[in-house]
Amino acid sequence: MSNRSPLLFFTTLSVISILLLQSPASFASYGGRDAIQALATRLDSQRFSSSVQETAAYGVLRRLLPLPAYQSSFVFKIVSKDSCGGKSCFMISNRLKSSRSGAEIIIKGTTAVDIVSGLHWYIKYSCGAHVSWDKTGGIQIASIPKPGSLPRVKDDGVMIQRPVPWNYYQNVVTSSYSYVWWNWERWENEIDWMALQGVNLPLAFTGQEAIWQKVFMNFNITAHDLDGFFGGPAFLAWARMGNLHGWGGPLSQSWMDEQLVLQKQILTRMQELGMTPVLPSFSGNVPAALSKIFPSAKITRLGDWNTVNKNPRWCCTYLLDPSDPLFIEIGRAFIHQQFKEYGDVTDIYSCDTFNENSPPTDDPEYINSLGAAVYQAMSAGDKYAVWLMQGWLFYSDSAFWKQPQMEALLHSVPFGKMIVLDLFAEAKPIWESSSQFYDTPYVWCMLHNFGGNIEMYGILDSIASGPVDARVSKNSTMEWLKTYARRRYGKAVPEIEAAWNILYHTVYNCTDGIADHNTDFIVKFPDWDPSVNPRHIISKQDELHTLFGGGRYLFQQQRSSDFPEAHLWYSNHDTVKALQLFLEGGDIVNGSLTYRYDLVDLTRQVLSKISNEEYTNAILAFRKKDISALKHHSRRFLGLIKDIDVLLASDDNFLLGTWLETSKALASNPIDSKLNEWNARTQVTMWYDTTAALQSKLHDYANKFWSGLLEDYYLPRASTFFGHLINSLEKNEQFKMVDWRVEWIALSNKWQAGSKLYPVKAQGDALSIARGLYEKYLRN
Repeated sequence: MSNRSPLLFFTTLSVISILLLQSPASFASYGGRDAIQALATRLDSQRFSSSVQETAAYGVLRRLLPLPAYQSSFVFKIVSKDSCGGKSCFMISNRLKSSRSGAEIIIKGTTAVDIVSGLHWYIKYSCGAHVSWDKTGGIQIASIPKPGSLPRVKDDGVMIQRPVPWNYYQNVVTSSYSYVWWNWERWENEIDWMALQGVNLPLAFTGQEAIWQKVFMNFNITAHDLDGFFGGPAFLAWARMGNLHGWGGPLSQSWMDEQLVLQKQILTRMQELGMTPVLPSFSGNVPAALSKIFPSAKITRLGDWNTVNKNPRWCCTYLLDPSDPLFIEIGRAFIHQQFKEYGDVTDIYSCDTFNENSPPTDDPEYINSLGAAVYQAMSAGDKYAVWLMQGWLFYSDSAFWKQPQMEALLHSVPFGKMIVLDLFAEAKPIWESSSQFYDTPYVWCMLHNFGGNIEMYGILDSIASGPVDARVSKNSTMEWLKTYARRRYGKAVPEIEAAWNILYHTVYNCTDGIADHNTDFIVKFPDWDPSVNPRHIISKQDELHTLFGGGRYLFQQQRSSDFPEAHLWYSNHDTVKALQLFLEGGDIVNGSLTYRYDLVDLTRQVLSKISNEEYTNAILAFRKKDISALKHHSRRFLGLIKDIDVLLASDDNFLLGTWLETSKALASNPIDSKLNEWNARTQVTMWYDTTAALQSKLHDYANKFWSGLLEDYYLPRASTFFGHLINSLEKNEQFKMVDWRVEWIALSNKWQAGSKLYPVKAQGDALSIARGLYEKYLRN
């Protein structure tokens, strides 16, 4: 037997696209293959009945194609793996024309997910339809013929086997960045999308605070003790991972109770569709009160995670050492409580130790014992447990996680009982440099978005070939792009297809090794002293903070040692040409929601790069003490902010109001409504704590190009900053960095605590607005 680890899954972890390979592929053998096969067999045996799954599949069809006649146009049938050559699959065939029923297409599958992904395959390849994320234009189904005229599949039909057992979906932080304010209706829509894309192993992290509350209370920790432990709704992901505690809280009891009810709805629907949810487990993160209740327990405080001044209210969380017997007790209790609430829904549990925090020692023996204890706690609650671990730490803290440390952690559990997410594989694959995680089963992942930023970015060739390379095969991109454009907009438009070809070679060809995090100056305004030589005013440490924002992911390049630049990996001149082509083809597809979204996004992308040039010119003018040029370029910069805000207002998916109103809609009382709105406003702006004169190290990390946010937040900030620059030149004084910070932080705090209402419906015609902005800024 080969000892190479298999690639078990493909996955995406943010909000742009999902990868589902649909060509047959062999399943590599390895030492833990029997364990994985046993797991798959057990999970198969736990699935809901065929009738329940078929009914759930018809439900997806009804919501996707609401016209009643479509419901009788398709026949869905659950079949065994034996019918599919021993693997999971879907099969599509034609209904006999002699049939008296209205059925035209028969889709069979081993689970409801397989049936629904077969439906997606059919409408995609036979009907030219397109199903994207709700926030990126949604669906294009205008190209699907009416019932009675559906295209027939060729020959004897189609059978597509899954190349890998599972398709995993979601990232632990997406629960805060993307779906923190979702209600059941929105979750139902997302689960439908998952099924259409073939996702059968989704992360299910909603509602876990209610579980933790019940567990910790059994260890004599009070609800009051937990007020400083749980983060606020928009920051729960980082409280769960032990990066912070208390920030944005406290959580209300109604929030926890309602989220638990929502989680049960989510899990039920996932199971009805034949999915296997991934549930959380215990990583050692505990409330401070536990150390008082159990004074002999081995509890330590982790290091600072991006606070301004190590404020203990948020900083330096408490970690229970896995070697302490209490660790297994709590871990077992948590999984048992989930069993009590949800039933036996999974054997796969997510657990991340030392996420962006290093262990106290690099001793491999200690690390091995740590991993073994984490798994022991997990398996004490579920004897069939499999540990699903994000591999982010191997990238983010690569200086610590060398081969001995990685192997010690990865080999701390039996083979087949740990699965690693190669979280950033499309840009920074770890599998290549770690002998495929030293024979540990792993997931090839895409992490092509940080903080939920709105930025056109990608490495299409890597996405097309990366997971296939991991399975030693081949793929191509060019033809896919052409058919993608036709499906996405419902028509073949040569100008738009040509535009996509340009985007493929520019925006979606980021090969400079810098990870995606939007640093355009409108939304990631640098907190820095723009003087020629600021070192005599602020310390070197403070200067590094001001230049880079303090976070390890804020990848900015510098023109010189003190001049920050936004990330640009292509010629904006080329994307201007792509935009011109998009506009030229606009009249043909202007009614398409997917076209409108892409048009607004592309126009925003081009203009944001123009704004970076204006900002840079303004700073250079300041350094030259050219007041006239400084005023000119700062006015241009401010004007671009206003105009982009109007552009964004023309599409429902670029509105601040939606984010804020959905946060308030989940509240059961005015107090919770105010807390939720503060959470929503703070996450997309300052993000974390501040002092009166020092911005959060993570300010703008989750920045968004949203109408309302540009007009009322980014515009006043830029105006205030440039006002200070102009004032310093007019008075022939040194730029007063501290004064600027104090004024802006006070304004930001006021906005974060505000309650102004913002639109939740688009205003204006996107094509007309985009054409006007092209003429104003881009016409030669």
